[in-house]
Amino acid sequence: MSQTTQKPRLKTSAMIASIADGGQATVAAPFGVALSKLAAERPEIVGMTADLSKYTDMHIFAQAFPERFFQMGMAEQLLMGAAGGMAKEGFIPFATTYAVFATRRACDFIHQVIAEEQLNVKICAALPGLTTGYGPSHQATEDLAIMRGIPGMTIIDPCDALEIEQAVPAIAAHSGPVYMRLLRGKVPLVLDKYDYRFELGKAKLLEEGNDLLFISSGLMTMRALEAVAKLRADNISAAVLHVPTIKPLDEQAIVEQASKPGRLVVTAENHTCIGGLGEAVAALLMRRGVRCELDTVSLPDEFLLAGALPTLHDRYGISTAMMVEKIKRRLG
Repeated sequence: MSQTTQKPRLKTSAMIASIADGGQATVAAPFGVALSKLAAERPEIVGMTADLSKYTDMHIFAQAFPERFFQMGMAEQLLMGAAGGMAKEGFIPFATTYAVFATRRACDFIHQVIAEEQLNVKICAALPGLTTGYGPSHQATEDLAIMRGIPGMTIIDPCDALEIEQAVPAIAAHSGPVYMRLLRGKVPLVLDKYDYRFELGKAKLLEEGNDLLFISSGLMTMRALEAVAKLRADNISAAVLHVPTIKPLDEQAIVEQASKPGRLVVTAENHTCIGGLGEAVAALLMRRGVRCELDTVSLPDEFLLAGALPTLHDRYGISTAMMVEKIKRRLG
């Protein structure tokens, strides 16, 4: 009689678990640590949140600089309005909340109070895309589309802990509003193997390959790099172009890489297929007359289910295993 090995049943904690795989190197609270380090040198930096300091790693800043920390309560519109006021007085506010509350609930305040006047506010939003299993109320699957539509908004989607650490001082040095997706808690460390250095507005080629080009952002760059290793076992050679700045795009790097003949180009993003990196790249290549096979790994245009993150990532096609399976089918 044959025995079937069953996977262990996932607990409720898997709905908010770290995106790091077992045994993967991680860094605890890279955003909070980096912001506190920078604030020690920049007295104009203030930290603000809407009742979510612990869950955006802002509590580290609050402990280090209690006189420069402002808890606005469960009032995201007030948070953005107050951050705009702080910026008008010469401060550099870093405002944190969940991505759904920043982009859906407070969008008009960001648009009118912050962006229209090009105020120096840095919005750092946790739980972007499908990084929580608590259903559509908490899944910010359309945040990039919303923020891309706001004139003058710089948008950053960091891959790992190293990039977050490097992006914090870079966005503080940038004049104008910034929306940065935030990975929190124990964040994977991936890019240290590539001697990586974040530059605002610049894409980075991390892997070379002749059969396939991934154009990816955020945690999907981590997945793309994992996919490269698995595809190599089947003699499929894949390149990875990491695009941490969604707006403005590094058009030159994307066009240069996508123009190389004979490669399937696949955009990979932790975001709905509507209005994010994939459509931005497709529009760019069409405008520039670049002819290539183009596909995308992204979330569907629908309200997603609640559940354990590993299960949801498989279901909606953004796990490494599902990415590899899709590429193999496409390449035949």
